[in-house]
Amino acid sequence: MFHREGSRIIMNSFILAAIITVLAEYKISIEWLKMLIQITTLVLLLLVLQFFRNPKRTTPINEKHLISPVDGKVVIVEEVFEKEYFKDTRLQVSIFMSPLNVHVTRYAMSGTVKFSKYHPGQYLVAWHPKSSELNERTTIVLENESFGEILYRQIAGAVARRIVNYAQEGTQVVQGEDAGFIKFGSRVDLFLPLNTQLNVKVNDVVKGGVQTIAHIA
Repeated sequence: MFHREGSRIIMNSFILAAIITVLAEYKISIEWLKMLIQITTLVLLLLVLQFFRNPKRTTPINEKHLISPVDGKVVIVEEVFEKEYFKDTRLQVSIFMSPLNVHVTRYAMSGTVKFSKYHPGQYLVAWHPKSSELNERTTIVLENESFGEILYRQIAGAVARRIVNYAQEGTQVVQGEDAGFIKFGSRVDLFLPLNTQLNVKVNDVVKGGVQTIAHIA
């Protein structure tokens, strides 16, 4: 299964790959060069397909648990001052996605979308300390009875050039459902209440939509 955000790119990639393969077959007489071009074209097509894959996952819905919003590696766990929305100290958990990870963003919990805003910005590498404040990004706040308000931020990186955000203020969302997509590698930051109990640490690899990364008593 592939994500809807990749449908046009996948179709165009198939057409381009077919054209290149046919042209190489009939226009290039050097056998090794023809094979090299055709194999390279196939590999590039497979990379596009794997990037836009959208595996079906069953989320264990629990109001007192937060599930990972994305696949990737935990790169930051620390208390920080969140200056955009909360304007106080929060527990930040950042998950970095390589181009090989699934790039679907999923809702970490069920609740109401209280805030949703897009910010244009730079394209620093996603692990840069300032990328959360300077890069192109979206800021979304969800609220439920157990956690109160949590904030997550989709952040573009040096390669990522488009963030898709489905969260609309005032809507009710369900834990694990599709919340958006980041094209070609980036990271997601979560800002949680200080009393949140974490189930992960730096360098842990997490799986979006199924893995519990935090809970509250």
